[in-house]
Amino acid sequence: MSELTPPMRVTLRFESLLVLLLAVALYHYRDYSWWLFAGCFLIPDISFLGYAFGKKTGAIGYNLVHSYIGPALCALAFVFSPQPYWLMTALIWCAHIGFDRTLGYGLKYAQGFAYTHLGRLDDKHH
Repeated sequence: MSELTPPMRVTLRFESLLVLLLAVALYHYRDYSWWLFAGCFLIPDISFLGYAFGKKTGAIGYNLVHSYIGPALCALAFVFSPQPYWLMTALIWCAHIGFDRTLGYGLKYAQGFAYTHLGRLDDKHH
């Protein structure tokens, strides 16, 4: 695992903040339900339960739910089947991931929850 430089860490977190803001802005523009947004925003964090089965399983579960692959597939489904729930799901999911990564919660390594692609969570430079 290579060391993340402070400027790169700032860039990645700023990029995540922009994803969060764009997802929220598009959600607002589409005039979707904010109750639904609030009710679904933390659903991806259910993936933490994987850590009950060990660090590797936890990291895999967390990463499956906290990568942009799922929201991108939902957005693609919206393109081919313009049902609003596809885009709502994609936007809420992207907002969640952007929020987490803005706070420094990156994709996990098997060493443990604190080891992320954005650096260690308990790192003083974090």
